[in-house]
Amino acid sequence: MIDTMIDRTNAALRKIPTWVLYLLGALYPLWLLYLGSTGGLGADPVKALEHDLGERALQLLVLGLAVTPLRRFAGVNLMRFRRAIGVLTFTYVALHLLVWLVLDVQIISQILGDIAKRPYITIGMAGFVLLLPLALTSNNVSVKRLGRRWKRLHLLTYPAALLGGIHYVMLVKGFQIEPLIYLAVILALLATRLSGGFGVMVRSFGLKT
Repeated sequence: MIDTMIDRTNAALRKIPTWVLYLLGALYPLWLLYLGSTGGLGADPVKALEHDLGERALQLLVLGLAVTPLRRFAGVNLMRFRRAIGVLTFTYVALHLLVWLVLDVQIISQILGDIAKRPYITIGMAGFVLLLPLALTSNNVSVKRLGRRWKRLHLLTYPAALLGGIHYVMLVKGFQIEPLIYLAVILALLATRLSGGFGVMVRSFGLKT
């Protein structure tokens, strides 16, 4: 029964072209801008827009980390969407940062001061910097030119995701459970990836686990 459901799910996923993800990913920020311009984002639309884009970026980061564990443990295959998920993740992080820079703070000296003095902003910027080379190399030309180095470079996804989770926890005021849940899920997914990597290393030495 479960195997049949998984097979049907994978069959349905194979019918979805990747451009659908890019289209939905492009339309959502436009929808948010429309809501903000019509009063649909509340009394402080800039903060709401900034928060929403940041949270969606974190959700996409989690989804990207979950692609391999989902295939390994549940049999659900999202591998063909992994690049699209990564590109959309960076896009939403960049939009989140852009809203903060252009619509929220606006003053260059204050921006630099906040990055230097506020730890949660410092951590968020560090995560963005780690994602930047991943976005620049998320194309077939870079994959071909970098070869094996491409996979090693894209391991930066792991610390970037961790920094994103920590950024969210530090950002909120007071004790809130939602950011802690995100961080716990990220840590759990990283643990599965690290354990999988350890298993590959052991097998490469011809050892038994």
